[in-house]
Amino acid sequence: MQFDPPLVSARLISRYKRFLFDAILEDGTEITGSCPNTGSMRGLTTPGSRILLSEHDSPSRKYRHMLEMVEADGTLVGINTGLPNRLAEEAVVSGLIPALAGYATLKREQRYGQNSRIDLLLLDDARPPAYIEVKNVHYMRQAGLAEFPDSVTSRGAKHLDEMAAMVTAGYRAAMLYVIQRADCTRLRICEELDPAYGVAFRRARAQGVEAYAVSCTVSPQGIRPERPIPIDEDGPAG
Repeated sequence: MQFDPPLVSARLISRYKRFLFDAILEDGTEITGSCPNTGSMRGLTTPGSRILLSEHDSPSRKYRHMLEMVEADGTLVGINTGLPNRLAEEAVVSGLIPALAGYATLKREQRYGQNSRIDLLLLDDARPPAYIEVKNVHYMRQAGLAEFPDSVTSRGAKHLDEMAAMVTAGYRAAMLYVIQRADCTRLRICEELDPAYGVAFRRARAQGVEAYAVSCTVSPQGIRPERPIPIDEDGPAG
């Protein structure tokens, strides 16, 4: 996906109330903008960090600027949680994940489980439907190692159990972790920050839920799924 118009550069003053941030544009103007990520954004909220913003002129928007990327650990990191589903679709449609390639039809946001919606549903007359749950990843504390989650996510554990139920019902179910940074070569489940998610992940895997991770190229021009990377399933990071 490409950004049009191009992103603008700024320096972060602070991110607060989950939805808001203050920053200074390159011309010295101080602005308040919206943050499309309600999570902890652990490691990505250091004051003074270079950030990249999209601009929106819609009269229905309270804030013109929206946070898209943060420069951290020497690389750009995408933080917009509204983008991973689009990136996951690009990865699937392009065949980047061979195990999920070749389905005739892709549908978005379909109801399943108990009052939930699946991010992507793959359909084909020749094989069982594949339910794909997409997760946004941007947390890194060891060089090259992406981790998810970066805070407690009871909703995430619920999704894993619902995916396992789909496998029991005779369908395919897959977790797809989209890593919005290019400096990670593998992914690990971060049980230290959310032990319950780690337990749910292992339980789902044992019941047949598939798991894949994709690293993205991130630049001021756009974000693109680049390559599948392995998932370490040997327990917590050391």
